[in-house]
Amino acid sequence: MKTLKMLAIDLGASSGRGIVGQFDGKKLTLAENHRFPNEPVNTAGHFCWDILRIFHEIKSSILKCSLSDDRDIRSIGIDTWGVDYAYLDKNGALLANPYHYRDSRTDNIQEYTFARVPFSEIYGVTGIQTANFNTIYQMIADLRDRPEVVAAADKMLFTPDLLNYFLTGEKFTEYTIASTGAVLDAAKFDIAHDLLGKFGINTNLFSPVVMPGHHVGKLTPALREELGDIGAEVVNIAAHDTASAVIAVPATGKDFVYISSGTWSLMGTELDAPIINEASIKYNFTNEGGAGKTIRFLKNIMGLWLEQESRRQWRREGKEVSFDELSRAAAASTPLACIINPDDSSFSAPGNMPRRIAEYCRKTGQHVPETMGEIVRCIFDSLALRYRWTIEKMEEITGKKYQFINIVGGGTQEKMLCQFAADACGIPVYAGPVEATAIGNISMQAIAAGELANISEARELIRNSFEIKYYEPHRSEAWDLAYEKFKALCGDQ
Repeated sequence: MKTLKMLAIDLGASSGRGIVGQFDGKKLTLAENHRFPNEPVNTAGHFCWDILRIFHEIKSSILKCSLSDDRDIRSIGIDTWGVDYAYLDKNGALLANPYHYRDSRTDNIQEYTFARVPFSEIYGVTGIQTANFNTIYQMIADLRDRPEVVAAADKMLFTPDLLNYFLTGEKFTEYTIASTGAVLDAAKFDIAHDLLGKFGINTNLFSPVVMPGHHVGKLTPALREELGDIGAEVVNIAAHDTASAVIAVPATGKDFVYISSGTWSLMGTELDAPIINEASIKYNFTNEGGAGKTIRFLKNIMGLWLEQESRRQWRREGKEVSFDELSRAAAASTPLACIINPDDSSFSAPGNMPRRIAEYCRKTGQHVPETMGEIVRCIFDSLALRYRWTIEKMEEITGKKYQFINIVGGGTQEKMLCQFAADACGIPVYAGPVEATAIGNISMQAIAAGELANISEARELIRNSFEIKYYEPHRSEAWDLAYEKFKALCGDQ
């Protein structure tokens, strides 16, 4: 076959990239063609995404293809973080910059929401765990706090759908990205009209829901003139970055556990149907959409945000330190000297993370970490214990026994954390590929092009194309004792 070229636009919470994927019929290769910071902006007291700057950078990536040997890219796919969105007016113009999911406007929105409809009813329809940044709560906050913007809106588009619209002029709601925000009926794969109507949310704001592999359209004539008349078509991939990353999990069969490891640790399994019952709601598991109309049954765990935000604080204090240096310092620190619940609400907002971790340990009567190494060791130990807690609860809910964990994404580069995950959980860990989100994005484009038959075939290709590292578990009494302490900190959540 002729080599198939595709452009993945992979947008994370702190940076974005354009990556050209090439498939020659046997192997998949990647080459980064553009990288840029994604820096949210504080303005008028709110935390917003600089969406037009993001779009400019996407155009820059496409232009680089046009000016190189990659001008023959067949398609373009965009993946992003979940839940966030923007409104368009009746003329298709952007009404305001989209809010960042960490903006404070939804800090108390759940109490306001549940006074009208209990969480059990929201979960019963959507299967989505409670988090104050979920789309449903953001839209309720809009109706409460800025009704004039909502009144002027004709359409609402999630972040990747908005960027696809900027490229093509076409409006669609991609299934996996919409599934993150508790606005879909999990069983029907469509907008939860009755539920949203109870809050006064106009469901006509949503465009038609489409599945990964749907063809969106060509670039607009104006963009083709601006970007060198490039003929690539925009396609809907699994637009939520975790949904793309799960495509790249190099497992065989169905019963596997994955961790998409990065700013968040998204830990779960792949199912054919949602699980919505007393246990899933008790342990706050979520049912998000995956490619091929699968369900990503998972737990959102705070992840490497804890280390990233700690490093930002140390840099603000004039202490320049790399992640490798932090890992070495953690390795030299006392194991399991103190632990935290990574998902405690005190760790969710930006700010002085080392101080908050120390305060948590002091409040819970533990050794108080003081050095950078002690802080990072506490984070890694605690994440590994959270993984053990999560896999135990998944086994309880699904009735299955999982034999290994696949870790994919940038977090696989933290070798110590991968080993700790194996040690704490007592089962092997397979780590890789690193570029899971981009690989899943590209793989879905290849499926849309008809060059791969399905997700199973894509995973076989990925196993043959990228390095996967193996971590043998080393169980110890220390991990077991620490886990009993961890369970007391976490309770059922």
